[in-house]
Amino acid sequence: MNGEKNLAILLKTMKPQLNDGEYVFCTIKDDRKIPYDSIICSFKEQEGITLVLKKEDANAAKLKYQFIAAWITLTVHSSLEAVGLTAAVATALAKENISCNVVAAFYHDHIFVAKEDAARAIKILANFSQT
Repeated sequence: MNGEKNLAILLKTMKPQLNDGEYVFCTIKDDRKIPYDSIICSFKEQEGITLVLKKEDANAAKLKYQFIAAWITLTVHSSLEAVGLTAAVATALAKENISCNVVAAFYHDHIFVAKEDAARAIKILANFSQT
């Protein structure tokens, strides 16, 4: 099944969903065993492996973090080849001084914003379906 590529359709149908919990970005350099089920996503960088975890899982593993985020999923099945979705979302949030970290996965795009900005971010993203 192919994802949607048309930006207008993506914006109108993205239906942002706030996931329960608090999420953090951590980095590890060693081969410490983090339970696979605890990892929301990971990315291997030259400096180390970045992990996104639930805050309680990071605490249990004694991992350090600085940013506590809310996780918003854009529930539309977006194509990895779609042009402009990340830019539109980031621009709309930036206009309201909300930082966002975007992760594109196979089916959906995921937005991590500061926990205290979650309600405002959901409202801003939901407005796309009304314009």
